[in-house]
Amino acid sequence: MVADGVADEVADEVADEAAPRRVTKRRVRTRANLLDAAFAVFAAKGFGRVSIEEVCEAAGYSRGAFYSNFASLDELFFALYRDRAELIAEQVAGALAQDGPGLDVPAAVDRVTEVLLLDRDWLLVKTDFLVHAARDPAVAATLLEHRARLRAAIAERLRRARGHTTLPAVLGDTEGAARAVVAAYDGVTVQLLLDHDVDSARAWLKQLLTALLAKGGDAPARSA
Repeated sequence: MVADGVADEVADEVADEAAPRRVTKRRVRTRANLLDAAFAVFAAKGFGRVSIEEVCEAAGYSRGAFYSNFASLDELFFALYRDRAELIAEQVAGALAQDGPGLDVPAAVDRVTEVLLLDRDWLLVKTDFLVHAARDPAVAATLLEHRARLRAAIAERLRRARGHTTLPAVLGDTEGAARAVVAAYDGVTVQLLLDHDVDSARAWLKQLLTALLAKGGDAPARSA
């Protein structure tokens, strides 16, 4: 695989010299392979404990291939987070859009829960990114943008359901409801990271979201 990676890198350099403004399919594939390899390494060891060499080794590329796609490990880390976060926002919006004008809360909660929980490796990488962002105001600002985008996707769907679905008054407006949904997800994923119990986390999140979004919904029966 290393040989294939080096061959890809050489081909990319030749293509760049011939058409420097064109992004080749091979370069797109190289970038995707680096991101996939980095995800696995970050999930296993944690950001801050991983070197560029380790990412390159996992992907089967040389440092030259890395630097032709990313200026630093931080840049790669953020690209990885951005790609996953945008995918999740799209999935949540899609899950909420499957009902008609109204919102079938139990069905929507089921769909959103399946999308949001994803897997524990993603939660590990996401948590690493959160800690990294907390120490870097510029990164924190960008992270807040992505979280706002996720909330906006939820809030927009709840706004369209107004007049057809009644939300509990305690949540205030649709923005408040969206914040509550994201906060419930954050809380449940902390427990999941500690106890590794995905089934319990999924069931608990469903209870929380149903209680939040369904008017007169039953309160959850257990504590996190």
